[in-house]
Amino acid sequence: MSIALPWTSTPATPRQVTSRRSIALWLFVVAGMIAAMVVLGGLTRLTGSGLSITEWKPIHGALPPLSDAEWQEEFDAYKAIPQYQQVNKGMTVDEFKSIFWWEWAHRNLGRLIGIAFLIPFLVFLALGRVERALLPRLIGLFILGGLQGALGWFMVMSGLKDRIDVSQYRLVAHLGLALVIYAAIVWTALPLWRGEWPAANAPHALYRWSLAVLGLIFAQILLGGFVAGLDAGLTYNTWPLMDGKLIPDGLFPAWLAPFEDVTTVQFNHRIMAYAVTAAIAALWFASYRAKLEGQAAFTAHLLAVTVALQVLLGIWTLLEVVPVALGALHQAGAVALLTAGLLHACALRTPRR
Repeated sequence: MSIALPWTSTPATPRQVTSRRSIALWLFVVAGMIAAMVVLGGLTRLTGSGLSITEWKPIHGALPPLSDAEWQEEFDAYKAIPQYQQVNKGMTVDEFKSIFWWEWAHRNLGRLIGIAFLIPFLVFLALGRVERALLPRLIGLFILGGLQGALGWFMVMSGLKDRIDVSQYRLVAHLGLALVIYAAIVWTALPLWRGEWPAANAPHALYRWSLAVLGLIFAQILLGGFVAGLDAGLTYNTWPLMDGKLIPDGLFPAWLAPFEDVTTVQFNHRIMAYAVTAAIAALWFASYRAKLEGQAAFTAHLLAVTVALQVLLGIWTLLEVVPVALGALHQAGAVALLTAGLLHACALRTPRR
């Protein structure tokens, strides 16, 4: 017996319907964990905790120091790097613990995400619930997760010898890959959950525009990564002017300025914020003109509201000189905006008849 779903021409058996929704639910849980990981990574950066663990121990590192001697060993290793010698010299063991726990939690959440992906995947595979067309994508997601762990250590290595913090280039690469994995998982799970996989309908005319908006959102988050990597949010804490001007002096002093100059990096992040807001407003207006209905209409409104809240939150964070709580909330808002963009694009990709 098969079920002809009303919005697709592909018949699905009851077992396939159940399996697809179960896999989607599992992927949604993993995606939620990755979103939490991105925010926790932001907290690690905001608290200056990312270099507190100076070794990469994929297995043994899951356990924290369990004795005073082990804590002293970790602390002595931290004392050997430039961040301690130039920024935190004189820190006590208890003060070291306050930054150690952030990085330890960040790394262990990464381990937990790997387990949360691998074990259910193997179970679904053993039960024959993973369809052949879906298998390469799931394997690819797992490989990307492994690469993300290696990239995280590659990022930490950049701050252990000649710098007091990690390279902003490696930080942005680490953030960008996390978002790619998150987006790929959500993009895979949504049609499985909604019974729209494999897609049978032609996408809506606004679908390409929604993908363009997604690209702008992704680029803006990467620009925010450079702001975080250079602590550029701690300067020019006024809005809408920078140093009393719409276009501040000293922009683009060198060809790498968009990635290395504080003034240019913050200016670019502001300009892209305006561009993203304008693009989403235009997409919302086009959606209104197109008289979208159902989830497509709802996600268009959701995207517009989310970007408005994120802009207000970004301005507030800047004016308050990036306190930890607001900085983390702004990072969470970026993930929420990316998610809203994914939801809208997915709704336009397989519009229901």
